[in-house]
Amino acid sequence: MDILSKRIIAWISNSKLTYENSETEYKLHFNNLIKKQTNHLIYEIKRSDKLDDKIIGSTAIILVGLTYGDVFYLKFGIDLLKKILNFSLDSSGFPKSRNLRQLVLYLKYLIIIRELLKESQTNIPEFLDEEIFYLGKSYNLLCSNKKKGILFNGNFEDSNKEFDDYLNFHKYKFKDDTNEAGGYVILKNKKSSLAIDLGLVPEKKFSKDYQAGVFSFEFSFSGEKVITNSGYFQNHKHQLNIISKSTATHSTLILNNSSSVRFQRDKYGHMLVNKSFKVFNKDIKFEKNLWFIKASHDAYSKSNGVIHERQLQYFHENCKLVGCDKLIKTKNFKSSNFELRFHLLPEIKLTKLLNNESILIENNNAGWKFTCKNHNIDIETGLYFGRKNRYIENKNILVTGLTNSEVQNILWEISKV
Repeated sequence: MDILSKRIIAWISNSKLTYENSETEYKLHFNNLIKKQTNHLIYEIKRSDKLDDKIIGSTAIILVGLTYGDVFYLKFGIDLLKKILNFSLDSSGFPKSRNLRQLVLYLKYLIIIRELLKESQTNIPEFLDEEIFYLGKSYNLLCSNKKKGILFNGNFEDSNKEFDDYLNFHKYKFKDDTNEAGGYVILKNKKSSLAIDLGLVPEKKFSKDYQAGVFSFEFSFSGEKVITNSGYFQNHKHQLNIISKSTATHSTLILNNSSSVRFQRDKYGHMLVNKSFKVFNKDIKFEKNLWFIKASHDAYSKSNGVIHERQLQYFHENCKLVGCDKLIKTKNFKSSNFELRFHLLPEIKLTKLLNNESILIENNNAGWKFTCKNHNIDIETGLYFGRKNRYIENKNILVTGLTNSEVQNILWEISKV
C-alpha cells in the first residue's frame, strides 16, 4: 500500500515531465490510471491496520482530490487523516507508539498535506494545524539538529538534516517549552545533552517497535555520544529484532537476565508487549549548574520483588555525571543476579585500569573515566544496531552483582579527564 501511495504522489508531482504537452489520448489514459489506482488504494486502506501506510495513503488521496478538483477524494482523504490521528496520537499529540521515527513521519506528511492545501488555496482544517503544532514541539526537542538520533524505541542514528532544511525553507519554526515529550526527558545546553526514557509501555496494539529500555539513557558532550543505547533491528522476521528489543541492549539495569517487559508474537510476526509496569516518584530539576533526574519503576516487582529507582546528576562545571541505581525490596523478594550496562558507539575505545574500579573511555573529542566501587566491573562485547537493519560489534561497560535483602545502592560516575 505504501508503494501504491508513493507511486500516485510521484506521478502527479512529476506530471509536468509528460502530461502538460502530451496528446489527449495520453492524458485520458493517465487520468484513468490515477483514478483506478486511487480507488484501489481506498479499498485497501479501509482493510489495513498499518498506521504509517495509512498516513501516506491519505496524503495520496488528498493530492488526487486537489489535482482533479474531486470533492469525494478530498473529503475521504481528510476524514481518514483525522480518524488516524485521533486513534494513534495521545492527548499531548505524541504517537501512542512512542516511536520517534513515527513522530518524524507523521510531521513530514502533515506538513506536506498542509502545503498542498495552501498551494491550492483550499481551507486548512483546524485539527491539521493543531497536530502539526504539537508534533513540531516534540520534534524540536527530540529530533531536530542532531548528528545522530537518540536510540529509543525503534529509532536509528540517522540525522534529519534534510527535513530540518525543508522546515527552514518553508519557515516552520517550533519551540519546545518543556524538557519532556512522549515520556522522554531531554536536558541540554550548548555543550552537553542528557536523554532518558521515563515513559510507560505503549498499549499492545501500538507496541510493535517498542524496546524494553525503561530508564535507559544517552549522554552526549560537544555533539559526540559518550553513552548510547544499542539501537533497533527493524526486520521483525530476523532473530536480531527480538534481541534488539531486550533490556540488555540498553544503558540501564536488568535483573535475572530478564527484560523489563514480556513480548508475545502476533499473527504478523511482530513482537508485542504482554506485560506493563508503573513509573512513579518522578523528580526532574534543570538548573544552571546541576541537572537532576529521579524516578522509580516496578517492572521487576512481581518477578523479583525489587523496585528499581534511578538517580542521575550532572555537574556542569566538573563535567561529571553521577548515578545511583537503587534496588528497593518488596514482600516477595528473591535473590537474583543484576547487570548494569553502559553501551558505547563502535568506534569508542575502552581500557580497564588495574584497580578494577575504573575504565577509561576514549571518544573523538574527549576522554572520560567510568568508576564504580564495591561491585564487579568489566568490558563486554555487544552488538550495535544504530544503522538501519545492520549490526556491528561494540563495547559495553558491565557492572554485575547479586541482589540481597537490604536496600542496595549501586553508585557510579562518569567524569571528564
